[in-house]
Amino acid sequence: MQITVLKCKLHRVRVTHAELDYEGSCAIDTRLMEAAGIREYEQIQIYNIANGERFTTYAMPAQPGSGIISINGAAAHKARPGDQVIVWAYAAIDEQQAARFKPRLVYVDTDNRVTRIGNAIPMQVARSK
Repeated sequence: MQITVLKCKLHRVRVTHAELDYEGSCAIDTRLMEAAGIREYEQIQIYNIANGERFTTYAMPAQPGSGIISINGAAAHKARPGDQVIVWAYAAIDEQQAARFKPRLVYVDTDNRVTRIGNAIPMQVARSK
């Protein structure tokens, strides 16, 4: 049996452009794509922290080292420059592989430069009241 798992994410990247009339979907600095393991034309999910919008699109490369995160076409209605978003990609893998699989989690600074890469999300714990 196959299951769908988190393959990778770009955590809290800042949208630099929202181009309604630009062909394509989400342009991402190729250094960020490489760090996360996102391929050109790969399906991605974008979760906008600023407004709660969630949408599916695909990745396309932007200039390396530019920090560009450009939401293009109709999706430009769902994000504005300055919004923080999380970009996720998922993968279907065999259930036995899932026991050993670790995602690539890429964290950035305010200029969308990689600050660290991890492979585990800390366990959430209950807060005391």
